[in-house]
Amino acid sequence: MSLQFSKYTDNLIPTIVQNKTNGQVLMLGFTSPESYEKSKKTRKVTFFSRSKQKLWTKGEESGNTLKIEYIQYDCDKDTLLYVCTPTGPTCHTGNTSCFFNTEEKTDAEILWGVYETVINRKHNTPENSYVASLYKQGLDRIIQKVGEEAVETVIAAKNDNKDEFIGEFADLLFHMMVLLSEKNISLSEIIAKFKSRIK
Repeated sequence: MSLQFSKYTDNLIPTIVQNKTNGQVLMLGFTSPESYEKSKKTRKVTFFSRSKQKLWTKGEESGNTLKIEYIQYDCDKDTLLYVCTPTGPTCHTGNTSCFFNTEEKTDAEILWGVYETVINRKHNTPENSYVASLYKQGLDRIIQKVGEEAVETVIAAKNDNKDEFIGEFADLLFHMMVLLSEKNISLSEIIAKFKSRIK
């Protein structure tokens, strides 16, 4: 494989960083031949800083590194894709991704956002948080709520009211996320199980 660094006047290839877990685009950087070799060797994303004119490894100051799981490149071999597992937020603003300014979030972003909020409430428990109160009451209470929501979803499914069913299903899914978190099972593990069943 020979990447086309020379296609660009500065010999830097645009490089997209994507979260392996949920497919979210985390950032865009520029890769030189030297930073590419270092990224491959260390398995940590290393770019060439155009402003500082030197190599820099993501997270070398903040600790929020990007572990490279695998590398892909496009059909013209002039754009890279690093599929990574992030440690902490990627953006210097503290956001998960540098691409947080958007007109409208995707369906996947909304779903993962709800799940991340559920996880956050487990570790940061504001007094007025419903989810935090569930965690305080323990596993039995969470299971009870899942059971209640499941029954309400089944009843709504028997009724001829689409909006009611959607609302109850959303409540059930939300409480299932709380249960997953309480059992220390990630949403990624559930997705992995779906993947294993796809033939």
